[in-house]
Formats: sequence, C-alpha cells, structure tokens
Amino acid sequence: MKTALITGTNRGIGLEFVRQYAKDGWRVFACCRNPVTAEALNRLAAQYPDQITVHPLDVTSHHQIEQLSQALSNQTIDLLINNAGVYPPEHGDSFGTTDYAAWSYSFAVNTMAPLKMAEAFIQQISTSQLKTIITITSKMGSIADNRGGGSHIYRSSKAAVNIVMKSLSIDLDSSRITAVLLHPGWVRTDMGGPNALITTEQSVTGMRAVISNLKFSDSGKFYAFDGQIVPW
Repeated sequence: MKTALITGTNRGIGLEFVRQYAKDGWRVFACCRNPVTAEALNRLAAQYPDQITVHPLDVTSHHQIEQLSQALSNQTIDLLINNAGVYPPEHGDSFGTTDYAAWSYSFAVNTMAPLKMAEAFIQQISTSQLKTIITITSKMGSIADNRGGGSHIYRSSKAAVNIVMKSLSIDLDSSRITAVLLHPGWVRTDMGGPNALITTEQSVTGMRAVISNLKFSDSGKFYAFDGQIVPW
C-alpha cells in the first residue's frame, strides 16, 4: 500500500487530496492545525478508518514537525504533499499598506515549512518506493507571468518556495528523490473564492495525473494542474 503525508488537509485542496488518495487505496497521514474542529476531515477518516489517520500539525512549529517525524519514524512515505498555505489579507498586501507581520507569517507557512517538512521526513521518503515530494505553489509566484503587480506578500512567498524546491531537487539528486512544484489552478476554495474557474475535484484530479506520470528527470520542474510547464 502506497503512503502519502499531506499538510493542510482540513478543507479545500488538501481535503480533496486525502479523499481521492484514500478512495484509490492509499494510506494517508492527514495533517492539520486543529483536528478537533476539522469536521469534514474527521468524517472522511471515519469512512476510511484503516487508511486515514489524522495528525495535529502547525507547519510553522518546527518542534511539532520534528515530533510528528519521530512518531512516524518506522513508516515509509511515498509521497509528501506540502499543501498548507496562507493568503494574506488583501488590505495588507498592496503597496503602501503592507502588513509586515503577515509577510513574515506567510514566509513561515508558504516558504520555510515545505523545506522543514522535507528535512524532517527525508528518511521516511528515501526508503519508500516512489520517493516524491510535491509542493503546492502558485503561478502568482512566477516572475515571467506577473503582469498585474500587487500581492507582494503572496507572490514573494511563492516565488521563494519555487527556488527553494528547485534547489532541493538538486540537493536530493543523488538520493533519487523527485521534488516537483505544482500550480493547482484558480480553485473554488475559501482562498480562491467563489468566482474561481475550477473545483477542488478538477484541480486535484489534474494534479494527481501529473504526479502519477512523473519521472525522476522531471525533478525540479514547475507544472500546472493540467500538465503544462509554468514559466519561472
């Protein structure tokens, strides 16, 4: 049975990843900040009691990340999905009104946490069959694609995680671990809003198709959910 560890699974894209992988017979370690209030996730876990386990994890807490890695030290993790992410308040993410505390927090969640997760779970990943690390990023982190300006906090945190994961793909080359970035599209979630173009099911179905077709030579690439390469 293949195993996935997924962060930010209480709702939206993360929850849909858990649902689809569990339905396909995977074992899933589903992580979120507060499992007590994650009603949809708990209902899903009750449907798949032999496959889904829910774990409390605030990805800004390196201590919690290390504790979880220790608790799962005897497991193998075929697929790590760094999905947890934040989008800062609009009023604090435009020129002249920058919320610098929100910027710092966004970097902790969107940029630093994915690398810490990779560092903490490297042993479990390296002993698995698939040896794959996926980080959910955004086309808003593409410098070449930035035609609208603004969103300095979110754009910079995603551009930063892009270069972090590109470097990680090189660092892990000798271990034959594949590290890839995925843009989920504009998705109808709490973050994406009701006017977004696609559903979580469409987004995750597309990203899973990309993941299932990855080769080691794809490590370090930046894909959209539809399989298209996204410019840096």
